Amino acid sequence: MAKTTETETELHVAVDGVGERAKVEGWRLHVLIEAGYPLHLAERLAASAADLHVCVDLLRQGCSPTTAAEILL
Repeated sequence: MAKTTETETELHVAVDGVGERAKVEGWRLHVLIEAGYPLHLAERLAASAADLHVCVDLLRQGCSPTTAAEILL
């Protein structure tokens, strides 16, 4: 069995971290689009630190997607 170097281990951790982040962002994007955000705003919100529940609740309470994004970003 080949020995794994420290650099290879760091690379795997970095790639896995990016993969997990991309999965979470993709899931957030899906939820935001389903809630009613247009794609360009959903992408910005999905990549941000905005609370997903607040994003969705604002639209449910009648806020427009543009105004909600201005509040959240």
